[in-house]
Amino acid sequence: MRRFLLSAAKILVSAALLYLALRNTDFVALAARIDATSLGWLALAVAATIFQLFVNALRWRAIGECCEAPLTTARSMRYTMIGAFFNQTLPSAIGGDAVRVWLLARAGAGWRAATYSVFVDRAMGLIALSAMIFVTLPWTLSLIEDADGRLGLMLLDFAALGAGAVFLALPFLRFGLLDRIWATRHMRACSEVAVKVLSTSKSAAILVVTSLVITILAVVIAWCVARAIEAPASFALLLELVPPIMLITMIPISIAGWGVREASMGLAFGYAGLTPGDGVAVSLLFGAVYFLVGGIGGLIWIVSAEKAAKGDSPIEVPE
Repeated sequence: MRRFLLSAAKILVSAALLYLALRNTDFVALAARIDATSLGWLALAVAATIFQLFVNALRWRAIGECCEAPLTTARSMRYTMIGAFFNQTLPSAIGGDAVRVWLLARAGAGWRAATYSVFVDRAMGLIALSAMIFVTLPWTLSLIEDADGRLGLMLLDFAALGAGAVFLALPFLRFGLLDRIWATRHMRACSEVAVKVLSTSKSAAILVVTSLVITILAVVIAWCVARAIEAPASFALLLELVPPIMLITMIPISIAGWGVREASMGLAFGYAGLTPGDGVAVSLLFGAVYFLVGGIGGLIWIVSAEKAAKGDSPIEVPE
């Protein structure tokens, strides 16, 4: 019942925010802005999204090697694509993560190692994103004239950075209580995996580079869809706007970020002196691109050996 109520609340939040963001949107005018050239830009956005998932798969593979959950590149990519499908279809932004854990555990990695690898992948992505926002914060704040908006962005980013710092510091905190509580014991174990990844030059380099590329590719995707409708948003401007929106969208209060992303993008475009409606349109197309790529992941899931297998026993799947 509690899970049902939480899912229902997220659906209501998404619906309410989408209504507020779209109530003044002229969909006929938006459709008129899409022509043959637009389709080329949207196809490029889809290709960039698939490549982004591939880079994410490389990061997950590097993390898996450090927590006894080894993955080949092909398997990591397949599971990441399937996870992208469930991110779009389950009433939670972490639904795809749960599916990745399930797939990897059934493939023989074990539930603990699989869970740790996915959790650390998500945590390190959040830390890298908040660090990038911090670097670009002076330029982003210069776009925001509203004092509450500037304060809100700084508090959100500092909270994410602080949480990341505490997470990475857990292995060095010598409090017996941390090991006696179930949640903190496993959190410390995940932190130890993260520190192990960062302490090895090869895996640390992979982690840093892939995390940076993942964020930049999100900006590329937003830029492509902006070009598709000829929205006057430069790549440099989107580099300042998109990462904070990504961070806001990660707050688990809606379905796959729908509603939160549109409201945030419209507000961000308004702060930057652009038309908020263009921001909403870019966000809708941005979400549609991810939904389409998630559909490709769904096709991979339908024909996969994992779906065909029965029961919870480990299965052998092709690499």
